[in-house]
Parts: sequence; C-alpha cells; structure tokens
Amino acid sequence: MAQDICRTKRKCGAASSYRRRSDEEVAGLSGLTQVFSEVIKSFSHEDLLRITEYYKPYLVYVIEYDITSILQNLVTKDILTNDQAKRFKLKEESKGQAGVESFISNVMKMDRVVLVSLWKALAEEIVRFPSPNLTKILEEVTKGGPFLLQEIQASLQPLSIKTHIKGLHETHRGAVSESTETLENQTSPGDPCTRSVVFETRYTELMVINQYKRTYNETQHELLKTGQTHAELVEKRTKEKCERIWTEQLFRRSPGSETSPHVVVVSGVAGIGKTTMVQKIMFDWARGIQYHRFAFVFLFKFRDLNLLDTENEPQMPLTRLIVRHYKYLNDPRLINILQKPESLLFILDGLDEYKHKLDFNQTRLCTKLDDYVPVHTLLISLVCGNLLKGCSILITTRPTALESLDMERVDRYAEILGFFPEQRLMYFKKFFGDSDLGTEAFQYVEENAILYTMCFNPSYCWIICSVLKSHFMTPEEKRGAAPKTVTELFVLFLHNILTNHKREADHHHEILVKLGKMAYYGVANKVLVFYDKFEMFTFGLRPVLSTPFLSGFLKEILQRESTLEYTTYTFFHLTLQEFMAACYFYLDPSAGNKEMLVKLDSCEDGRFEIFIRFLAGLARYSVFKTLDRILGKFKMKTAKSILEWVKQKAERALQGQDKNEALRVCQWLYETRNNKLIRDAIGTDLKMDFSESTLSPLDCAVLGSVISCCGELQELILSQSRLTAEGIRRLVPGLIFCEQVSFYSCSLTSKCCEVLSSALSAEQSHLTNLDLGYNNLKDAGICLLCEGLWSPNCKLETLGLQSCGLTSGCCDALSLAFCADSSHLTQLDLGENKLEDSGVYLLCEGLRKPNSTLKELRLYSCGLTSGCCEALASVLSVHDSHLAYLELRKNNLEDLGVIKLCEGTRSPNSKLDSVWLMSTGLTSKCCEALSLALSVEHSQLVELLLEDNNLSDSGVHLLCEGLKSPNCKVELLRLSSCGLTFGCCEALSSAISVEHSQLTELELNDNQLEDSGVHHLCDGLRNKNCKLETLGLESCGLTAQCCEALSSALSSEHSHLTELLLDNNNLENSGVHLLCKGLRNKICKLETLRISNTGISEDEKRNLKALEKELNRAGRHVEINI
Repeated sequence: MAQDICRTKRKCGAASSYRRRSDEEVAGLSGLTQVFSEVIKSFSHEDLLRITEYYKPYLVYVIEYDITSILQNLVTKDILTNDQAKRFKLKEESKGQAGVESFISNVMKMDRVVLVSLWKALAEEIVRFPSPNLTKILEEVTKGGPFLLQEIQASLQPLSIKTHIKGLHETHRGAVSESTETLENQTSPGDPCTRSVVFETRYTELMVINQYKRTYNETQHELLKTGQTHAELVEKRTKEKCERIWTEQLFRRSPGSETSPHVVVVSGVAGIGKTTMVQKIMFDWARGIQYHRFAFVFLFKFRDLNLLDTENEPQMPLTRLIVRHYKYLNDPRLINILQKPESLLFILDGLDEYKHKLDFNQTRLCTKLDDYVPVHTLLISLVCGNLLKGCSILITTRPTALESLDMERVDRYAEILGFFPEQRLMYFKKFFGDSDLGTEAFQYVEENAILYTMCFNPSYCWIICSVLKSHFMTPEEKRGAAPKTVTELFVLFLHNILTNHKREADHHHEILVKLGKMAYYGVANKVLVFYDKFEMFTFGLRPVLSTPFLSGFLKEILQRESTLEYTTYTFFHLTLQEFMAACYFYLDPSAGNKEMLVKLDSCEDGRFEIFIRFLAGLARYSVFKTLDRILGKFKMKTAKSILEWVKQKAERALQGQDKNEALRVCQWLYETRNNKLIRDAIGTDLKMDFSESTLSPLDCAVLGSVISCCGELQELILSQSRLTAEGIRRLVPGLIFCEQVSFYSCSLTSKCCEVLSSALSAEQSHLTNLDLGYNNLKDAGICLLCEGLWSPNCKLETLGLQSCGLTSGCCDALSLAFCADSSHLTQLDLGENKLEDSGVYLLCEGLRKPNSTLKELRLYSCGLTSGCCEALASVLSVHDSHLAYLELRKNNLEDLGVIKLCEGTRSPNSKLDSVWLMSTGLTSKCCEALSLALSVEHSQLVELLLEDNNLSDSGVHLLCEGLKSPNCKVELLRLSSCGLTFGCCEALSSAISVEHSQLTELELNDNQLEDSGVHHLCDGLRNKNCKLETLGLESCGLTAQCCEALSSALSSEHSHLTELLLDNNNLENSGVHLLCKGLRNKICKLETLRISNTGISEDEKRNLKALEKELNRAGRHVEINI
C-alpha cells in the first residue's frame, strides 16, 4: 500500500518539491514528539474526540500539506487498509481541504486506536511537516496535558453574565448582531440589485500570519510590496514558513505562556480586509460563535475618533466615549460593566486614519473611569494598562502607521496577507454565483500575472470581478477584448459605471474634475478618508452630492458612512482613488501637470507608484477612444508631456545601476503599450541587465511584455538573479524576442526546462545564445530542453550548461540535438558535470554525424579519463567534422589519453585549432605526440594550453621541436606550473626565433626559470623573427639581475612585446629602475607592465605612477600595475 500511495503522490507531482525539516530542527523537537506520544495516549476516547474536534480546522490546514505521509504511516502500522488509504487520498486530490476534513471526520468515527494513531503519526512524521502550526498544536497538547480539556471547555462556554447587567448585555449583543449581519456588497457597476448581502454568504477567510517585521520603510507602494511578498510566500509554501492564525486565535494563550495576550495588533495594506475581519469578529461574538470569554466588545473607528477632539468637548471620560458610540449604554450600570476589565474587548480600527500620534512617552495618563482627558490620551491609557488593566485591545492598521506604535507594549502582532490562490478562486466563484463562470474568469486572470498578483487584495478582487463579470456574461461572439493591464481594467470599470449613469449627467465632466482633484490631494497627502464638512466641501463636491449623477455615480466608487454627526467617504479601493487622481490631469488643462511631475521627481517613498502607472496607461490612444464619449475629450498635450517624462525616466533607469528602479519603469512602459516609446527607452544597444536581482513572477511578466512590445533585444542578462519556474514561464513572451539570454546561477531547476524549450521552438524565436550554467537542471531538465533544440524553429547557436548536475544520462538527447537536420548549435559548454567517459562516447556519436554543426565543445571537470580520448580523436578524423575548439582541462586524461587524442589532431580532416589540456595529469611522455601534432603539414592548432602539468624541461625540449617546424601555426602557448627550470629556456628562445614562428603569447608563470633562464629568453626576444607580444613570467624566482636583459629586449628595434607580467618576483627598486630605462626608450612598444609584489618601496611606486603619466602624455598608451 505504501508503494501505491507513493505512486499516487508522484502522479500529482508534489512529493519531490516538499521541504523537509532539517536534521537540526528534528533533533530539537525530538523531546517534544516523545512526550507528546505519551500524553496523547493518556486521554480517554471521549476526551480525545473533544480535542480533535476543537483542533480540526487547524489539523486540516496542516495535513493538507502532505496527507500521503500520514496515510503511509497508518497503513504501515495496519491501522488503515490499502483501500481506505486510497479512498482518502483520492478524495483529498479531488476536494482539497474538504477531502482532508472528511478524512479526519471518518477517523473520529473509528475506534480509539485509530484516533490515537492519527495524532501519533503527526508527531512521528513531523520531519515531513515543516509547518509552525503543527509544532504549536503539539506543544499546546503536550503542555496542556490534563488541563487542556478544561481550557477547551472554558473557551467554548459562554461567559456568565450577572443578572443586573444581563439586559444591557442582550441589548448590546443584539445591536452588534444587527449591525454586522450584512456585508456592504459592491455588485457589478450599474447593477440595480441591493448592495447588502448576508455576511456568511460572501465572507471568504483571509490568510493571517503571525510575524513582526521590526522596521517598515515605505520605499515601495504598500500594495505592490505585499503583492511581491505574496508571490514569494506562495513559491516558498506558506505552510513551511509562517504560522497561520485564525481570527478566533488572536487572543488565545500561547503554549508555555501563563497569560493570554492583552494587546494585539493586526496589520494589512489598504483594502486587504482589516475592517471586514473586525466585522467577522463582532459578528461571531454577537452570534455566540467565538470570543465567549468577552462579555462586551466595543468597536471604535479611528476615523470617527478624529471628530471627537472638538472645541465643544476637547476632553471626556471613557464612559462618555462609549456612550457617544453606543447610546443605549447611557445607563448607570455601565460602570458595573467596566468593573470587570478582563471580560472586555476594545477594537480600535484603522490607526493609520487617526490624525493624532499616540505618544506612549507622555506622562499624563488617566487611571480612573471618570477622568476627563483628550481621546488620544484615553486610548494610550487603555493600551498601557493604566486604565482598565486586564482588558483586551485589538488595533488594526496599515503598515505605514506601525512606527507610531510602541511595539514593546504589543503582546501579539499579526499580518493579513489577504487571499491566497485557493481563496481567490473561492471568491471568484462566490462573486459570479456560477462556479464554472467564476472558474473561467479566474483562469483568465491567473494567466495575466499583472492582474493576478494584486488579487491577494479582496477590494481589488471585487473590482476585477465586477469588470470581468459583465465581460464573461456577454456571449463570446459579442465580447470585446478583456483587459490586460491595470489601466485597461480600471478604464473598463469606470466606463461601465459612467455608461450606466449617462442619463443623469448634466455637468458630469466638471464633477469628475473635482472628484479627481480631491483624489489626487488624497494620494499626495496619504489621505483615504474624506469628510463631508471638510474635503467634500473644500473641493466643491458637497453642494452637488444630491444631484442624480453624483449620488448614483458615487455609490459605485465611494463608500459612504454616517457616523456621529458627520458623514465620511472613502474610495472602495486605494487603487480606485489613484486612478481617479490620474484621470484628473487628463480632464483639466489647468491641473498643473508640470508641478505634478516635479512632485513625482522629488518624492522618495512609494505613494505615487500606481498613480504613475495610471498616468502612463491613460496616455494610450485606445484609452482616449474608450473614454472620450463618456468623459469628454482627453487632453493630447497632457499625454505627450507625460509620455516624454516617462521616456526620460525610463532611459536613465534602464541604463543605470539601480535594478529596482529599472523594474519600476518597466511597469510604466508596460502600461503604455507604446512600442516606439519602449524601443527608445531601451536604447540603441538593445540590452537589458537585471543581474543579481530578485524577480517575482510579476516582475518577469512585465519584463516579458515590455521586451515583446520592443520586438527585439540583443541581450538580456539575468545572471545570479532569484527566479522561479513560474517567473520563467511569465518571461517567455519576451524571451523569444531576445538573441542572447543569461540565466547563469539563477537557482533554476528542471521545472523551468519545458518552458525554456517552448521558447526555443517558438516560430518567431530569436534566441541564438542561452547561458544556463550553474543551475540544478539535472538530466531530466536537459532532455526536456532538447525537445526545443530539435525543433526546426530553433536558432540557438551557443548553449551554456556548465555545472548543471548532469550525467551521461542526458548525453544521448544532446547528441541528437546538435546533429539534427535543422540544428544551428555551434558552441556547447558541459563543464563541471559528471558526464564521465560513457557520456562522451554518446556525444561523439552525434559529433561524427554529417549534420553535426558543433564547433566548440567544453568538457572541463567532467570526470573523464584516457578511455574517452579515442572516441574524441575519431571525431576529429571524420571528413565532416567542424570541431575546432576542445576544452578538456581538469580531467585525468594522462599521457595515454593525449597521445590518443593527438592521433586525431594529426588527421588531415582535423579542424581543431584550440585545445585546453590544463591539469590533466601529463608528463614529458606525451610531448613527442604533441610535437608531431604541431608539425604535421595540415596542422590547424593555434592555441595549446598545457599549464599545471608536470612536463619538465625534457618535455618542453620535445615540444620546441614541433614549435620550430615550418608547419606549426601555434600563436598561444601556456606552460605555467609545468615544473620548468632555466634548462628549457634556451630551447624556447630558439623556438621563438625561427623565421616562420607564429607565437605571439607565451605564459611561463610559476616555474623556477630564475635570472639565467630569462637571459636565454631575452636572446630570442631581441631576434628579428620573434613575434612575441605577451610574455608571462610571474612567480619565476627572478631578481634584479635579469632586468637589464629584459630592458634591452624592450628597447630592441625588433621587439613586438606589448605585455610583460612580472608579478611576485623579487626585483626590488634596482631591478625596476633598469626596466624603466627600457620602458622610456622611444621604440619600446610595451603597453602593460605588471610588477605587483616585487619588493619595491612606496617611493618607487609613486615614481612608477609618475612615469606612467609622463609616457601617456607623450602619446604612449602605458599601464603599470603595481
């Protein structure tokens, strides 16, 4: 059975991607799991059922992560049968959380042994469940022990209310129930149906996680920041990283703590659902569903509290504050209610909307219920515990206001992350009222990362659903284009509303200008709440609130709330406010565009980010066409000035070093969809560099779309950036228009390869160079990639696969790829992969085929031996071979392997001109074969790299015989670290002096040549036939005694030397003085002199730098590296 479950697990493709706890984590929890297993056995069946029922929602959340491991555990112990486990697994696959809940319910119906085994399985399999939630459950049960049931029972029992206040309690509960039973529902624009829906039918559980970020720096727009956080958390699996908190757990005691938290702060961005969560808490309390420990719950909204600090009543006691909000509590018994603070919950909603800063350092706090103090002092006194010590307080806020709180006084901090993928789908289904239609709309949004990423926000979800509902409910043949950008989405949203209210509009243009002006004021000053007697009056909207157009239109975009003696208005979503603010500058020619753009340039936080996107997106002609008839003519002059501003900002950002800024402007460019603007912004070199960045799927989608609009890109550099498989998928529309792409060291896996394969095989693919080095692609990934390489549409010429975790298992597929009829592949890097000889045999089969196009093959550090060299030699010998470059360094080929290889290089068919044999275990024994390879009539070898092999002087003597041959074409010879001494220098000097020598670069670093060896070499350097331009003599045991000879060579009329490397030799000041003599000679051609770590003084270093400047002023191009 365990094998059957494993097969099912692999089939659904999840098992291999699960993260296990580390060995250290498991070891640290071993004591807990052992004690837990004993504690769980101590409960009776009846008690265990109560405990399981209590924890069921949390167990569902935990077990859904990997139900297979639990089923395997239970089957292995013969607790469940094979068939039972299969049925539970299939139900979980088809129904998700509902299937897991069904599994737990079924176990609860079985006998005690099964239920105990389920709990023990959770502890035993903890290595497979990295969720902090599971750890917390085990700790609570273990530490609670026999008292756990008492705590559970107490939390479920309603609080006993004293008879004399029972009437007030019932009145308050009834009022709260009535005020929370409906949810203000924005239906699709223009829908005449009621806005109120039953709270339970529309409410979707939000994701709340227990964490505290100690600093908050709003350098990004908060909605965008949270959207990126969402993408990261989904990729990393929230269940592995974060402890989820349900609303009923906010005031629950933590394991090991003696008291419950008193002050709880819940943070979340605008529109995320903080107020809705508060309504859920109030709703559950009033219905007796949760929060039984509280006799009274009081809600105060900070926006209302702003209105209480008036001249008429600047100070008040707490009782007055309560009565102002709950008039029916104007009763002497209110004092009795407040005498038991531990049974009271105060909810303070929307700290970010409060005009006062809560100063926790102020000394004048109140301690008595009848103390008259300013309202903000009342609040501080409650939080600090000076007033009603022991009461519970819940504060909600946007992240921007966290800095005003003294977090030391906060017992628990949680953050609302909004909707995760399954919750988003659920919301769509509920909104559409049709599961299939909701799923269709959701799938459309899911494919558009720009729209999808922001769906974590419930308010945003409502806006997109309202637009798509009208779109998807229109017959397919009559549908227009669905929105692709955020601007298009909001344009359609506004268009639908205005179309519906067109008949009511007499002066709607003027009214919209005023509304947009107020919206911009709010964006610029971080104001979300507009009061009818203040902002609505100031911007001229209050007198027209009763007009048919405004009263109807406002209901579609503004939320109206009458509180106390004021009425407040808020846009249904911050993004809607930003959109109306952007429209203002297109509707009113006197709006002051220049001043606005100056303000955007000077703003250092992220408040204008989405506003700028709307400004850019509204400059499109298609937008004008959509809104012209409804809003009146948009101003083309505005569009031109904004697009010019966007272009200038984009040019600077894309050519600068700040990758985050570059990503920001790409968002603006994407909203414009202006191909010419995008090409101009990217620049004539058509290159984009986002290396060492963290790119979310959203960033990738925008980048892909921008490149797609550009139509072509010479180079896209993403090396050492953090990317995911989903990010790569979103990039593909742009990748196909790139010629060169680097994904070097981007933590990619085989999951990315199918997507990359599709980019290679796309009909319009431009890709010619793809670097995937240092990614864990494995053989499976390469086999998928090769499907794209086989395509007749593939134009790839260069492919980098170094250090990709490959073995011989992928070599057959690669071999077929580069010998395919349509193959263009000429360069392949497979270095640092364990291909071994067997892999090279397979590669050689393809290389010997007439269709093989490969010219360069890199096989360094591939675990090769002499056993593969005969196959490689055979490749060089075939008539149709194109192989010209072969890199075999850091393989144990030994002399035998190179001797075999040389047989191929001596073939008249060989086109090999560069061979890298560094660190291959060679000695002088292979040098005769190498010498013959250099001297054959048809030799093509131009580069021979032999460093870090023990060739010794005798081996070099043999090589020099080949170097002196008139057939030798070698230009580059590297012999560093080859165990050489001065004994080989005369032979080398002779080789560079022959009339037909082609040698221009000779490296002899890290050999004990000593001064006498350099004297011999200088004889050759002065020879008229010597063509040497670069000579490497680093770490060769040299002293000042060789410097006169070197100086003489530099000043020789025949010298071609332009680069001399002398680092790490003891030349001292005297030696350098001699070198400078040659350097000053007018016929000296030296351009680079490296003499670092050569024992010279600081004064001499300054003299050298002065000489460098002197020579460069004289027209020479000299660089002295010291």
